[in-house]
Amino acid sequence: MSLHKTAIALLGITFLLPGCATSPLGRTQLLMQNEASLASSAAQSYQQMKKDVPISKNKALTAYVNCVVTPLTQEVVGDNWEVTLFESDEVNAFALPGGKIGVYTGILKVANNQDRLAAVIGHEIAHVLAHHANERASAATLANIGVVAIGLATNRNQNSQLAIAALGLGVQYGIIMPYSRTHETEADLLGLDIMAKAGYDPREAPKLWQAMKADKKESIPEWLSTHPSDDSRIAALQDRESEALSYMEAAHAAGKKPHCVMPK
Repeated sequence: MSLHKTAIALLGITFLLPGCATSPLGRTQLLMQNEASLASSAAQSYQQMKKDVPISKNKALTAYVNCVVTPLTQEVVGDNWEVTLFESDEVNAFALPGGKIGVYTGILKVANNQDRLAAVIGHEIAHVLAHHANERASAATLANIGVVAIGLATNRNQNSQLAIAALGLGVQYGIIMPYSRTHETEADLLGLDIMAKAGYDPREAPKLWQAMKADKKESIPEWLSTHPSDDSRIAALQDRESEALSYMEAAHAAGKKPHCVMPK
């Protein structure tokens, strides 16, 4: 069998291993990492970030962010979520295993109302609920096993070295990146459900990504990105909008009507 065919065969065996879990949206997952260890590592990283990145001293803005986050975390079971507002122009937010949420003040220029910020935070919480960090780490471990196995099975000549290098690129662009894009799309849709069930308006989520798209200085091809294109995720969110609206209406009927006003 040629080196190329051997590589494909080994990777095929590696990634066809049966999954041991199912994501909240029904996708089969392989989770090899210990969740408690991931949460412990995340907590350490979070504490270090709080030392390295300035924490906002704007009490009104911090209260607003917590106002938006609280209805979202009330919809999910588990961690006692900790929220930190970081003073940074970075247009970003994150959530970590173990219930750690970080919001950068820079995100508020595009997530400029409660519903858009809820879409951002809902998306990040969804990553945690779906164990995406565990899944990414597991996928990377399996990919490394495949590359090492091929290296051991081939002669150390120039052709084999080039083939192994090419395999590394194939794993990155053919497996890991699409895997990440799957996670992003799943987090978008699950996050949309979370925000709607908390009483936020899911129609603002596509508008958020339209604003994010307009805020970008440049874009790269989707196949070279760990994220779906803005147009792809906008379309996916719009396709799920009617279902999410039914969740919002049920939330409103149950008295869940968040009212958080961003300070000027």
